[in-house]
Amino acid sequence: SLCCTQGWFGDACQYPKTCAIPKKKSNEMCQDLQGVICSNAGTCHCGRCICDNSEDAKLIYGKFCECDDRECIDDETGEICGGHGKCYCGNCYCAPGWHGDKCEFQCDITPRESKRRCSSPDGKICSNRGNCICGECICYDLDPSGDYGDIHGLFCECDERNCLSLYDRYADEFCSGHGQCNCGKCTCKVGWTGKMCEHPVSCPLSLKGSFKKCKGNSDLPCSGRGKCQCGQCTCFPPGDTRVYGKTCECDNRQCEDSEGNFCGGHGICSCDRCICEDGWFGKHCQHVRVCNMTTEMSRSLCESFEGTTCSEKGSCHCGKCICGSPQQWYISGEFCECDDRECDKHEGLICTENGVCNCGNCDCWDGWTGSACEIWIGLEGF
Repeated sequence: SLCCTQGWFGDACQYPKTCAIPKKKSNEMCQDLQGVICSNAGTCHCGRCICDNSEDAKLIYGKFCECDDRECIDDETGEICGGHGKCYCGNCYCAPGWHGDKCEFQCDITPRESKRRCSSPDGKICSNRGNCICGECICYDLDPSGDYGDIHGLFCECDERNCLSLYDRYADEFCSGHGQCNCGKCTCKVGWTGKMCEHPVSCPLSLKGSFKKCKGNSDLPCSGRGKCQCGQCTCFPPGDTRVYGKTCECDNRQCEDSEGNFCGGHGICSCDRCICEDGWFGKHCQHVRVCNMTTEMSRSLCESFEGTTCSEKGSCHCGKCICGSPQQWYISGEFCECDDRECDKHEGLICTENGVCNCGNCDCWDGWTGSACEIWIGLEGF
C-alpha cells in the first residue's frame, strides 16, 4: 500500500486525518439525492464517502458508494457477469451472443436473425420501446405494481399511457373513465368523443372550441393545472383555493417559499405574484430595503463554502444573496449555486409548474409526483 504524507490516509492518500468541516455539513455533502448518507454502504469522512470494501476487493465505489459490483457476481460460477461480460456500477453489459442479468444465457440464433424477429412491420426494432433479447422484445416500463406493463405487444407496439390525460400516468382512469383502452387507443362509450373520450357529445362546443376556451392565453388547456370539459376548467388540486381563475391561470403556490411561508410574511399574494409591504422586496419579499448590518458581517453571511461571494453569480444584500439578473432567472440557491434549468420539464414547462425547482430537482406540490411533477396522483380526502 501507498505511504501517505503526514495527515493523510486512503489508498490514494485522498482523505485528511483532521477535518475542518462541521459534521452536519460533512454529512450533507455525503448525501445522495434521496438523502441517504453514502448509500448505506460506506462511512462519511470530511464530506467524502469511504466505501465499505474488504482489503483486496474494490467492488463498492462511486461518489456516494452507489455502485455495488457484487450484484454482477454469478451465484453459480462466482464469476463477474458469468465471465461473458463487463460490470459497470452493478449492471452487466454482455458480450455479443450472451444475455441475462448475469450474462448467463447463450443465444442460439444469429444477431441478424434476432434483429429480424424483433422488427415490427414499420422496420423499428421493438418499436423503439424495448430491448431485443435473442429474438424477443422485452418492453420497457412496468407499471409500479410490477403486474402488467404499460408498454406491451409482440413488438412493444402498444402503449397504454397514450390513453391517459396529461395529468396522470398511473392513477387516473384510462380514457377519462368514459371508454376502453385498446393498444393505446381509446374506444369511447356512447355519449363521449375525443382522443381521450374527454368530450361529452351533448356539449354545444366542438372539441376544438372547448379546448380553445380552456386555453385562454396559456399554451396548455387550463394552464396545465386542471381538467377541461366542455370549455370549463376544474383546477387541481380539487378544493385547493390557491389554484384559481377561469383557466387555472393563478397559482398562489408560487408565492410560497421553501418553508411554506407566503411572501415571507411581508406581503400579499395576488395571482401568483407577491406584492411586498413597504421596506421589503424580492420574489418572496425576502429582502429588507434598509440594512442595519455591517458590510463585513453581510459579506461573511453571503460567502459560499468555496469562499466566494454568492458563487460570483449574484450580489450580496444584508447577508442574503440576490442571484443573477432578470435574464438569468435560473440562478438560485442560498449562495446562487444552483441552476434551475437542470430541473426536468414536461410539455416545455419546468416542473410542469406543479412544483418548484429546488437546486436542479423538482419539489412537487401535494398531489403531484414524477421527476417533472407531471403526474397527478390526487390528494387523500378530496
